Amino acid sequence: MKTVTFYVVAALCLLATKLNAQTFNEKVEEISKNIENITKQEKDSLKIEVDKVNNMLINNEITQEEANKRKQKFADKRANNIETRIAAEEEKLSQLVKDKVDGKIEDDKNAFTIKFGNKKDTAAVKDYAYRRTTSQFVFALGVNRLVTDGEIDNDGYKWRSDFYEWGISWNTRLLKTNNLLHLKYGLSLQYNNLRPDNNMMFDNVDGKTILVDAGRELDVARLRYVNLVIPAHLEFDFTKKRVTDDRMYFPSHKSFRLGIGGYTGFNVKEKQILKYKDDGNKVKHKEKGDFNVSDFVYGVSAYVGYGEFSLYAKYDLQPVFTNNEIDQNNLSLGIRFDFN
Repeated sequence: MKTVTFYVVAALCLLATKLNAQTFNEKVEEISKNIENITKQEKDSLKIEVDKVNNMLINNEITQEEANKRKQKFADKRANNIETRIAAEEEKLSQLVKDKVDGKIEDDKNAFTIKFGNKKDTAAVKDYAYRRTTSQFVFALGVNRLVTDGEIDNDGYKWRSDFYEWGISWNTRLLKTNNLLHLKYGLSLQYNNLRPDNNMMFDNVDGKTILVDAGRELDVARLRYVNLVIPAHLEFDFTKKRVTDDRMYFPSHKSFRLGIGGYTGFNVKEKQILKYKDDGNKVKHKEKGDFNVSDFVYGVSAYVGYGEFSLYAKYDLQPVFTNNEIDQNNLSLGIRFDFN
């Protein structure tokens, strides 16, 4: 009777601990959902505001010029709201990663047991044994280049043109008794930066986004556009299965990995940042106008590596700018981490 009582108390204590403590992956997933909800809320609100303006225009309550001004005002407000609210979530994520590095956050265990006395008294409270679907926190960074007519533009942009991506992914083993094939899918934010060289900046001229002379010496010129995407890859994981106590286990991200797939999503925001000196004073100018960045994004991507680290490449199949006479597509090369 005492032994049974001890089992029950131990199980209840362990269950309470699990219920009260969020794991790292759960917290990352929560932040990702918050960002998705923020974007949806603000875009839905903008649609309502624009519809009201359109109704006023139809009823001749305002002029076309006044309607355009109001739409731009609402668009700027919603873009600023998205930026401010997402920045708060990004701060949470940064602190979360720091806490994980410092060991302050509980890891997502695949299995746990409670042992009492000898082997005969061992009780498995719950055994996940390398679940068929696992989750990872994804972080990637590298350089961006525009591709025009199959040629990479290495002259018009600085090497510091960069990208970084973070999100959460799920990895599902496709075969019941083989560890080679996995389906990897998730949700990511891709931050793309283009940094023109030679004191050039982006400008919307007659509906086309082109590089123009800034007319001054620039310390920084950067166009940033952020995409919320759903990536999906067929992953080949060469991690060997394990057999222990006549049981078969399928660990992942422990050996060479190769992923081939793509992504699709939409543009969240775009802005240009200029930094320069004016009469000895440092000036930082942000412009959140319409640079004709494609609203809808889709592309192909691949990675190859070992364990949690891999080399990463992605290529946007849609042009960066929608109305330009010559299509320019973004190519990104870098490194990627899948924290299992």
